[in-house]
Amino acid sequence: MTAITAMDLTGFTEREAGVWTDERGLVLSVHFFDLVPDLPAPLDRPELLRHALARSVAAAGAGLIEAGCGEVGSLPAVRQLVKVRRPDGHGQVFIGSWTVPRAGCSTVVKVQAGEGAMTGLREAVVLDRVGPERYFTPHPYGPDITGGLPHHVADAEEWDARFPDHPLTHVRTTLARIAPTVVLHEGFTSLPPFAPDTAPDTAPDAAPDAAPDASSPAGPPARRRWFRRGRSD
Repeated sequence: MTAITAMDLTGFTEREAGVWTDERGLVLSVHFFDLVPDLPAPLDRPELLRHALARSVAAAGAGLIEAGCGEVGSLPAVRQLVKVRRPDGHGQVFIGSWTVPRAGCSTVVKVQAGEGAMTGLREAVVLDRVGPERYFTPHPYGPDITGGLPHHVADAEEWDARFPDHPLTHVRTTLARIAPTVVLHEGFTSLPPFAPDTAPDTAPDAAPDAAPDASSPAGPPARRRWFRRGRSD
C-alpha cells in the first residue's frame, strides 16, 4: 500500500527512496507521517489556520510567506511556502509543501531550494523599486505575528516573472506544476478525514512540518511507509 502512487517527475532524478533533485538544485521529496497531524486548526477555518501556522513558523525563527487550503488527489490539503535561514547563516532556503491530512496520519509533498553564492538580489531590486516605506509590511495573516524572518513584498508571487531563476520562483512554480499530478492510493483516500476535536485560538509553540531543518536537503527524517516512486509521463 502506498500513499502516493504517481506524480509528474519530469526533469527530476531519483537520489534515494522518496527524494529527487533536478539540475537547478531543487529537491523534491515525499513523506508519510504515521501520526495524528499537528495542524493547529481545521481546514474549514482557513483564516484561523493561516494565522496559527504563521505564528508557529515565526516562533521557530522562520517565516511563512503564504499558506492556503486546496486539494491534492481529490482530498483536502494545506499548502505552505516557508523561508528559513541557511544553517551557515548565508542566504535562505525556500520550502514549499502540500500536506494531505487524514484522521491519524498525513502525507506531504515538498519542494525546496536554497540561495547560492549570490544572495539578496531579488530583495535589493524590489526594495529599490517600491521604496523602504512599502517594502516591509505587517504579516497579512495577523498584525500580532512577530519574530522569525520578516515579511516583505519581495517574496510576493508578482515578482516571480522578474526573477525566473530565483529559488523562490522555482519552488513556487514547481510545486504548482506537480501538485495537480499527484495520485493517492485508494487505501489512503478511504481513511477517515482529518477533523480535530477542538480548534485552538492560537498556534502551538512548535513549528509545522513544512518548516524543517534546512541542514538536510530533504528536511528531517520522515516515515516513508506507504510510498513508492510513481511517474506520469
